Amino acid sequence: CRTPCHKSDEFMKYRSPLVSRYASKEMAYNFSDRKKFTTWRKLWIYLAKAEKALGLPITDAQVLEMESHEKDIDFAMAADEERKLRHDVMAHVHTFAHCCPTAAPIIHLGATSCYVGDNTDLIMLRDGFDILLPKLARVIDRLANFAEKYADLPTLGFTHYQPAQLTTVGKRACLWLQDLAMDMRNLQRARDDLRFRGVKGTTGTQASFLQLFQGDHDKVEELDRMVTEMAGFKKAYLVTGQTYSRKVDVDCLSSLASLGATVHKICTDIRLLANLKEIEEPFEKEQIGSSAMPYKRNPMRAERCCSLARHLVALMSDPLQTASVQWLERTLDDSANRRISLPESFLTADIILSTLQNITEGLVVYPKVIERHIRHELPFMATENIIMAMVKAGGNRQDCHEKIRVLSQEAAAVVKQEGGDNDLLARVQGDPYFAPILGQLDTILDPKTFIGRAPQQVSRFLSEEVRPQLEPYKAKMDVKIELEL
Repeated sequence: CRTPCHKSDEFMKYRSPLVSRYASKEMAYNFSDRKKFTTWRKLWIYLAKAEKALGLPITDAQVLEMESHEKDIDFAMAADEERKLRHDVMAHVHTFAHCCPTAAPIIHLGATSCYVGDNTDLIMLRDGFDILLPKLARVIDRLANFAEKYADLPTLGFTHYQPAQLTTVGKRACLWLQDLAMDMRNLQRARDDLRFRGVKGTTGTQASFLQLFQGDHDKVEELDRMVTEMAGFKKAYLVTGQTYSRKVDVDCLSSLASLGATVHKICTDIRLLANLKEIEEPFEKEQIGSSAMPYKRNPMRAERCCSLARHLVALMSDPLQTASVQWLERTLDDSANRRISLPESFLTADIILSTLQNITEGLVVYPKVIERHIRHELPFMATENIIMAMVKAGGNRQDCHEKIRVLSQEAAAVVKQEGGDNDLLARVQGDPYFAPILGQLDTILDPKTFIGRAPQQVSRFLSEEVRPQLEPYKAKMDVKIELEL
């Protein structure tokens, strides 16, 4: 071991792999203590500024003192205060007041704990969506480029994971894209629907602020509006209990859970195709697929996405249950659960999008393998076309159907019982009955005659539904993902 031994506690306690192993720095910071408690102080500053502007006896000096200490948080002191007080908000009120003695009397004036707690959560949710949306846009962009490139490359379609009619590699990618485009709309809507809790008081009635402003309802409403605007929100919820409705968390996390289901489906498809050797995710030169089997090229990125996507989907049960048991104006059994479920949902979504972007930037297609699989199955799929060609050449449909049926079963026996190749085409060519159409067989068996309008569907879908959705994110499209532990 090259690292000298030391007494650091870093490796002596559990660390969430969401942060220590996977998450981006920006999303990890978004749910960090630094971001959280700095935001609390910003909210206290917004409140003081608005209260001062509306006539409460708060001085410029007090506001300036608070602003000058917005970021220098003594976390050790706050922890000591919380151990004594058993109240996280009051611990930070005392810590802030310690470095702002002049402003101490007006910090948190008229507010309840949820003024900083819930409003900060809403800011983190909003900022979390702002981190995710460009990442999702980049995944969609990379997949759209992939779909366009392979729009007319025939490939076996599968239903029930059994060979079905042909589609194209690009058309299949559009099935993935359509789900991701739905997720983009869901995330954007959930983000845009977020409102601020604002200044509502202990049970949401704004009674404390009405008392501060001597019964002036207009000033209380203006206070709410001013603080909401300072925090960067266009609207506040008009009614709350002590907390904003926990249905808001359901709304946000359901959009992320739905994204998790999409990613799991996409990456499962990639894993299935990797087994067929038709498509592979990126694979570095020195990457090891298996400690025991040197030849293996495991789809570890897609597997990681599936693994984490299951966690993201499972987290959805937390906000649903929390929202259902919020007694009357609120109960505190939401708190510990939300400390886990909200950050973990966004961290997990962040990780799977980063990983999926890395996958989609380096997907490898093997056309020759795809072609071989088509050749293996296409003669069976072409039997109806052969029958129609024979009828046009003057044959009887029922006679032709019986001939093809017998030859097909013989060819199927070679494939299934003897492990041989599909020799139906050779059997047709060797049967004098089919002499009238032998010159047409190459055309009849051209894979591109079996893909229908797949290329046209790809083109229209990308131009009408995918590319326009990416317009707002053009400036952020060039960011590439280097996969790290």
